[in-house]
Amino acid sequence: MSARRERVIVRRDVEVACVPDGTPAELPAGTLVQITQALGASFTLLVEGQLMRLAGADADAIGKPVPVVPVLAQAKDAEGVRTQAWQTLKTCYDPEIPVDIVELGLVYVCEVLPLDGSDDFRVSIEMTLTAPGCGMGDLLVEEIHEKLLALPRVAQVDLEFVFDPPWDRSRMSEGALLSLGL
Repeated sequence: MSARRERVIVRRDVEVACVPDGTPAELPAGTLVQITQALGASFTLLVEGQLMRLAGADADAIGKPVPVVPVLAQAKDAEGVRTQAWQTLKTCYDPEIPVDIVELGLVYVCEVLPLDGSDDFRVSIEMTLTAPGCGMGDLLVEEIHEKLLALPRVAQVDLEFVFDPPWDRSRMSEGALLSLGL
């Protein structure tokens, strides 16, 4: 996230999701917005006091390039796939907090299991949200599925939200705490 917010004008009508409830909305061309976060594969915009999440695929609507997803080499084994899965999860961000979901401590489990009769793997994730009922959960699930299924040798992703133990600041990494000034 840059130290200053950048103001831009929306160049075309575009679908966004309101933060934190995830309600879909449309921003019409000509709307003045502030980019508050440009991390991972999405942008967080401030529009008349309301935060909104813009998918990276629609970056052209605010005059930005579509975020590039790095292409990873095919992992040799389950451990290599596990490493790539964790790296990929670190590219997923809470739209309100400029820290990835791994550093926030939202991911409790990431297992990589072989699929029967195949050289491919299933990634099984248990994670939580910063607050139960967070409307952004579905968008995070979609982003996680999309990114993990793009990895070589990952053919299935299972994601389960768990709320026991509940998330609190103690689950954050030291780096996350420092970056947020906590």
